[in-house]
Amino acid sequence: MRYMLMLHADEAAGKAIAPEDMARFMGQMYAYQQALEKAAAFVASNALVSSSEASLVRVQGNEVSVLDGPYADVREQFGGYFIINVADMDEANKWAARCPAATWGTVEVRRIRDASEYAG
Repeated sequence: MRYMLMLHADEAAGKAIAPEDMARFMGQMYAYQQALEKAAAFVASNALVSSSEASLVRVQGNEVSVLDGPYADVREQFGGYFIINVADMDEANKWAARCPAATWGTVEVRRIRDASEYAG
């Protein structure tokens, strides 16, 4: 089953990290991805731009509303993700706990629905 590990962290705190510390953190993330690859669990990963470059789009009736970011007064922002392929939620949670991002933020784990779940 595929799971998305959504990495949430405080962007303001991240901007304050010294470049040498950030390089060390990114090295940890690379090592984590290599471990996923070695376990044949890695599917994909990407980092996202800052929430200040994001937007929310809503359509209500014929009215389109676009709200530029940052759009929420929250402590942590969604900053990147891993998609993994593992046996079950328990294994996905174990991989999430190993993710270095879990030490400076939160890793949200969600199963990705299979296309067959939409068949009707």
